[in-house]
Amino acid sequence: MTTVGMLGLGRMGSSMVRALAASGHDLVLWNRTTAVAEQLAKEVGGRVVVRPADVAAAADIAISMLADGRAVAAVYGGPDGLIAGARPGTVLVDCSTVPPAVIQGHEAAIRATGAGVLDAPVSGSVALAERGALTLMVGGTDTDLALARPALEALGSTIFHLGPLGTGAAMKLAVNTVIFGLNEAIAEALVLAEAAGIDRAAAYDVLAASAVGAPFVGYKRAAFLEPETTPVAFALDLAAKDLRLIADLGADVGVPLPQARTNLQVIELASAAGGGARDFSAVAEHLRGGRSEEEDATA
Repeated sequence: MTTVGMLGLGRMGSSMVRALAASGHDLVLWNRTTAVAEQLAKEVGGRVVVRPADVAAAADIAISMLADGRAVAAVYGGPDGLIAGARPGTVLVDCSTVPPAVIQGHEAAIRATGAGVLDAPVSGSVALAERGALTLMVGGTDTDLALARPALEALGSTIFHLGPLGTGAAMKLAVNTVIFGLNEAIAEALVLAEAAGIDRAAAYDVLAASAVGAPFVGYKRAAFLEPETTPVAFALDLAAKDLRLIADLGADVGVPLPQARTNLQVIELASAAGGGARDFSAVAEHLRGGRSEEEDATA
């Protein structure tokens, strides 16, 4: 039986733990708030440790799903970090949405312990994570991927090995570029149809059945149609963070990305108007307010 460690137990991380538990893996759990890990361990099994280093020391594969680059640095580095506990044969797998340079910056220190390292960000909803049906975008060596596959196959129905360390992170930002474009396009189309006298639900059904009916359109239906009662899946502030990372990566590789910059502007305006903790589908509510971007920017 493979021992898998999970670090970062937010909505996505907790759902990934449930998929790992369903596949029969022995689990080691760490979260910055220990009570969250303890509650999850009561639900699905596994043991809770108090330091990231303890995860690396106990697990064959240690998977991190963290908020940003600063969180990755805090979890990987220092005397209590993952790298301090890493050992030959362990593979550290970062699934966070961060720039490629974040995990690349830790590679030398990880390799010095004899451990392996992959970046493997995911695409898919929390529900898909719980079913083990995510898409994983992996960067790293063939050897490290082979070692990590028992855990990764429990999480994802599709695994793409894209190249060396960092290519998974870059691909995740490319995928999110499309997702944020879809989010903005759905919001604009839905509000336009409503303003022309078409029922909101009927308009959404047409979008879902049309050429633009990607999986994202299907699983965001409730968020767009019932925003007041649908749980937040991805907050506006997190969307803005990712779009800034996308813009930075574009600048690093010399790609202008004008649509991504427009999407960031709209999401920042929606966040300022109603709070960044709302789901990023709240862009539609922002547009329903009837104010132009220029009016909001000068208000």
